[in-house]
Amino acid sequence: MIYKRSSALFDEAKKYIPGGVNSPVRAFNAVGGDPIFVKKAKGAYLYDEDGNQLIDYISSWGPMILGHAHQAVVDALVDKTKHGTSFGIPTELETKIAKLAVEMVPGIDKIRFVNSGTEACMSAVRLARGYTKKDKIIKFAGCYHGHSDSFLIQAGSGGATFGEPNSPGVTKGTAKDTLLAHYNDLDSVKTLIEENKGEIACIIIEPVAGNMGCILPKEGFLEGLRQICNEHSILLVFDEVMTGFRLAPGGVQERLGVHADIVTFGKVIGGGLPVGAFAGKAEIMNHLAPDGPVYQAGTLSGNPLAMAAGYAMLTELNSHREIFESLDKKTEKLHIGMKKVLDDAGIVHQINRIGSMISIHFCENPVTDFKSAAHGNNEKFKTYFHGMLERGVYMPPSAFESYFLNDALSYEDIDHTIKSLSEFVHELK
Repeated sequence: MIYKRSSALFDEAKKYIPGGVNSPVRAFNAVGGDPIFVKKAKGAYLYDEDGNQLIDYISSWGPMILGHAHQAVVDALVDKTKHGTSFGIPTELETKIAKLAVEMVPGIDKIRFVNSGTEACMSAVRLARGYTKKDKIIKFAGCYHGHSDSFLIQAGSGGATFGEPNSPGVTKGTAKDTLLAHYNDLDSVKTLIEENKGEIACIIIEPVAGNMGCILPKEGFLEGLRQICNEHSILLVFDEVMTGFRLAPGGVQERLGVHADIVTFGKVIGGGLPVGAFAGKAEIMNHLAPDGPVYQAGTLSGNPLAMAAGYAMLTELNSHREIFESLDKKTEKLHIGMKKVLDDAGIVHQINRIGSMISIHFCENPVTDFKSAAHGNNEKFKTYFHGMLERGVYMPPSAFESYFLNDALSYEDIDHTIKSLSEFVHELK
């Protein structure tokens, strides 16, 4: 395929935008080459500035669960736009989507809307600290909760040490209150709690990780976290920005049956517009201003366009719950087909999947945490990515990202994807 115009647009963008992009993964640094520039999208397909049609397996990193430009969402946006785009004053629609979300998600009584997943996670941690009157938090290496200072921390010499900032601009004072544990390792959590008795406000985790590839919790891991939090009066925060309203109508809490104290949302809940939210039991949420002392605010929070898109999306998912079974089946077909191609060619790999999230890792051992994900062969991944792109299939341009399927994908699209892999699989040897 030809990407001449996309390359020219990227050169122009770099003159005015840092790195030419407004979010780093879009720059293709992990896979090489120039990023494509999208002109429009419909259903399961992207259409770039060079006129290429691409089967989309990122779905805008999750929110387009029904496909691009879904009619119900578009209609809701067009109608709402005619009546104004922002007020900074309450609207009835905010209550309607809040009520629907509370009905769909188990274990929550109240929800507050913000403008991004980063803001939702940042606010959830502040609420946890204010509610517990404790300062420190535990996060897991490889789990991404947005770019708030508290979350840009890497592991030091191990899970039992204080974190160190891994981005300039994050102070060591901030980093010292963030403790690093290892995903799927309860002992690393217990060690941190033992060394910081009575100081930990919350444990925040992607219950199904999506930022080191798709990584599932081992049996008993989430249940163990829930028990640990109960025993030590620590709040459990589930970052369901990716998994919320995607793995089930009620997200991971419904699918896996483990309930958090605070849950954060993004992606699907906004129907493709910039939206985030955090939710929990009334006892906790009532600590937020104006009812309580924990301050959080936002001029565009509850923006009518975002609320319209989100309400239309959640209504569709709540009314047609068979969509989740359909997505599961399509993802399973993709998994089985790609595995067969790679197995037949003798390519060492691992495939992780749950619901409509899936990822391929070119490594020998199972991928269960950030350390094992880092053992993947990045050169093979680059060949894989560009081989698929050349055949009209757009996969995440990073080995550390989950794929997100949308229900507009047809079985013919999936067959084409599997066939595309078979056409160049020999290059992966």
